[in-house]
Amino acid sequence: MSPEERELLNKAVSLAEENNKMLHSMKRSQRWSSIARAIYWIFIIGSAVGAFYLLQPYIDQLKDAYDGVSDTINNFRGSTQ
Repeated sequence: MSPEERELLNKAVSLAEENNKMLHSMKRSQRWSSIARAIYWIFIIGSAVGAFYLLQPYIDQLKDAYDGVSDTINNFRGSTQ
């Protein structure tokens, strides 16, 4: 093998090693990004469930008040006819 061919081969090997390092870095970054995205959505969904759990008594009170007003209006309409 001539010195020029050996030099080209060494350049190709070093370029392949550099590409391999970049690919591993990209794969690692993608893995961390996926983990962060999963944690983000777990937090969003957990917050929504927690908010509903905390607000449920107030929602039930509003529903009961609406039902009471609705019954009163229906009774009023029934008595006027």
